[in-house]
Amino acid sequence: MARPRMFDEDRAVEAAMRAFWDAGYEATSTQDLCEATGLGRSSIYNTFKSKHDLFEKALRRYMSDRTAPIIALLEGPLPVREKIRALLWRVIDTEAGDPIGCLVVNATVELGPRDPEIADQLARNLGQRKDALIAALTSARRDGEIGADRDPEALAEFVIAVIGGMQVAARGGATPATLEQIATTALAAL
Repeated sequence: MARPRMFDEDRAVEAAMRAFWDAGYEATSTQDLCEATGLGRSSIYNTFKSKHDLFEKALRRYMSDRTAPIIALLEGPLPVREKIRALLWRVIDTEAGDPIGCLVVNATVELGPRDPEIADQLARNLGQRKDALIAALTSARRDGEIGADRDPEALAEFVIAVIGGMQVAARGGATPATLEQIATTALAAL
């Protein structure tokens, strides 16, 4: 008879997510995952099958936790400029204890080109965020908040690229003041 699990799987996925977010997929060893989750190797492999399986679960958790508030913001009543400002400042005003950067951006750079399963997850998530941004910008154009000559899809791509670039810059050591300059410049470009 199999022994019952004596740990919270959800908490283990959260801890693994933070370990992957901090160090990346390749640089996070099984030992790192054991230390982060408080689990032994056998518990990790019996529960999650592989490091890759655990990473997929952690990435899904990260995307779910981070995408829902973004979509709620974009669907909310604020003017589009304030919505985009809030998105940009999320990069600058990181929550205490969070690793620097973005797990989605990190995974896109590290695994996207060579891992079709992860690339598919990332593409679906990007599609959700992009669609919500296009809808907000389309509505703003219709309401006269942005010029009628502005292409919502091109603006959405621009905003996504700026946010990704800011995440990479933050990971590379950019100061909050530098990130604010980037965000301010992006807002002016809109």
